[in-house]
Amino acid sequence: MRLVGGDWGTIGGVLRMCDYSLQHVKSRSAKVCETLRTHHFNSGTIGFAAPEDANTAVCVLPGTELAFASAVRSNRLSWLTWKVMALPHTTAIFRQVNKDNPHTHHDALEFPDGKMVLLTQLLEGQEATILQLPAQPVTGDEVKAQERVPHIG
Repeated sequence: MRLVGGDWGTIGGVLRMCDYSLQHVKSRSAKVCETLRTHHFNSGTIGFAAPEDANTAVCVLPGTELAFASAVRSNRLSWLTWKVMALPHTTAIFRQVNKDNPHTHHDALEFPDGKMVLLTQLLEGQEATILQLPAQPVTGDEVKAQERVPHIG
């Protein structure tokens, strides 16, 4: 899909999105030092948005380092009921998982203990600051690691 004009999450005119469930939400890239908030978009998923513009998803590149204002809280399915879990961490690295499956959530956070949590499982309203964007890729493997999951369909 090609878009013309506006900041709808495009790179060279080609649509880029944060996660497959945010493909119809206006989006833009994250910036160093900005504070983002987890937000429940009407697409049925949680993503990042700037506090001053909750209608725009802020896309984060894999490898981006984030610092949360407090311990991260997430929803987890436990014995057929949802349970709020507090993780003992305030820092994380943004990752993409399940890249081979275009119909599942891809955006995740990796915590210092190696635990991965899907971004869509975080509770709404948590604030995180972008500490550092990933270095520009040099090798083919680094380029592949930073590629976003492409829009299919």
